[in-house]
Amino acid sequence: MAGVRRKARALALQVLYEVDSVGHEAEEVVTRLLANAGLPEENEAFTRELVSGVIHNKRKIDQNIQSFAPAWPIEQISVIDRNILRLAIFEILFDDKAPVKVAINEAVELAKRFGTDNSPRFVNGVLGSVSALANR
Repeated sequence: MAGVRRKARALALQVLYEVDSVGHEAEEVVTRLLANAGLPEENEAFTRELVSGVIHNKRKIDQNIQSFAPAWPIEQISVIDRNILRLAIFEILFDDKAPVKVAINEAVELAKRFGTDNSPRFVNGVLGSVSALANR
């Protein structure tokens, strides 16, 4: 189960990355990527939920990133790290379906897989601050 949800998060990240870097329509990208993913229906829905949640709350999510990573203007954070953070912050502050620790762990795993050597530590640091706020 966790492996399938991780794959769904990775797909959501790929959609967000493509939307952010080349400006394609999220719905077209998610439909194209899901067509070849072979995910169970509930995980397809999870992927779509993550993507639409991030897109609909992007301004508030980005404000959170700026508050917790003030040394890094949002446009200077790498596209992959920025979208990993958006995904996790959506899960932590807006979605509330996954436990905070799970959302952070999944984000760090995505950072290890797709980011640079520094990505996991950066993502974990920002999300640690976000989760401290969420747990108040």
